[in-house]
Amino acid sequence: MKILTFTTLFPNQVKPNQAIFVETRLRHLVASGQVEARVVAPVPWFPFTGKRFGQYGDFARVPAVEERFGLPVLHPRYPVIPKVGMNFSPALLAGAARATVGRMLDEGYDFDLIDAHYFYPDGVAAVKLGQHFNKPVVITARGSDISLIPNFAKPRRMIQWAAANAAAVITVCDALKTELVQLGADPASITPLRNGVDLRRFHQGDRAALRRAIGLDGFTLLSVGHLVELKGHDLAIGALPLLPGVSLLIAGSGVELPRLQALARELKVEERVRFLGAVPQPELPRYYGAADALVLASSREGWANVLLESMACGTPVVASRVWGTPEVVAAPAAGVLMRERSRQGVADAVDALRAAYPAHGDTRRYAEQFSWDSTTAGQLTLFNAILGRQRCR
Repeated sequence: MKILTFTTLFPNQVKPNQAIFVETRLRHLVASGQVEARVVAPVPWFPFTGKRFGQYGDFARVPAVEERFGLPVLHPRYPVIPKVGMNFSPALLAGAARATVGRMLDEGYDFDLIDAHYFYPDGVAAVKLGQHFNKPVVITARGSDISLIPNFAKPRRMIQWAAANAAAVITVCDALKTELVQLGADPASITPLRNGVDLRRFHQGDRAALRRAIGLDGFTLLSVGHLVELKGHDLAIGALPLLPGVSLLIAGSGVELPRLQALARELKVEERVRFLGAVPQPELPRYYGAADALVLASSREGWANVLLESMACGTPVVASRVWGTPEVVAAPAAGVLMRERSRQGVADAVDALRAAYPAHGDTRRYAEQFSWDSTTAGQLTLFNAILGRQRCR
């Protein structure tokens, strides 16, 4: 079958780590040999490429066309209206992508369905495109698109409309399915298919050698993710005064860096915190494998890939009890869930983990049950069922 993956969340030359889980799922699907795919990943329009313009300059530097792992990727531009544009984003996104998709069809790529990721604005826009081109649409809900955005009235109505008009919906955890049903979606149309982990990329290494190379001494925590408030890096830093002798590595970049650095100084733990900056995904296994535990103190997560990546490297986790995370951290070998999302909650969970620390091999074996194989099989079953229904009409 031929599919068109449609999403604003896709890696590119400028931001190679952005939403890499979308690309990874698609790569595994294509590797099945049963699917051919092309990607339309729109980016906001901005006229200037200078780095002084921050993320908008980054958008401008994204090429119009690129190829990633053999997948053709097109990046049409769409207008973004600051502050007031949220309600108009789906229509603007669909309008900007329509010509690109039409040209693709005219050039002979007559895809069978649209595989859309992130419900708003992407999924809503995809359903609009599907109706225009008479193609079925499958939307994958991934986290804040369902846990946060429906708090706004108009986006909530558009999400409900898209769910009702999509051929099917995928959620990356059961918790998101429950929330969608509460929004009024038909439970029969929703299939949970969790993200997997690349067990070849994320694997156990020589832990002692990795620690020497990175310069680690003593029990070390690792926190991975964009430096934004919802990721809870501040809680990991704030727990350090309660955890004598424990150090913390933070991998990520973002607007919170100055505040996090100031917090470390204020709490007099700056010598125990190391900011690594943005770490390319191929380098992350070194840090996962060297650390004693990953800390994820997020306020929202659909299905956090960093949890499984760490476990696949043999390193257990300490995580907040949010959305799909309890579905990931579901055994002692995986790690410990915080009783509360606070500095004290992080510290208590770290102490609990240290008191009953699992064998690294057991943690790796736990992660091995989360390969991408079952997710790929689930997608193929779902997509074939949709196309079978289409042929019967």
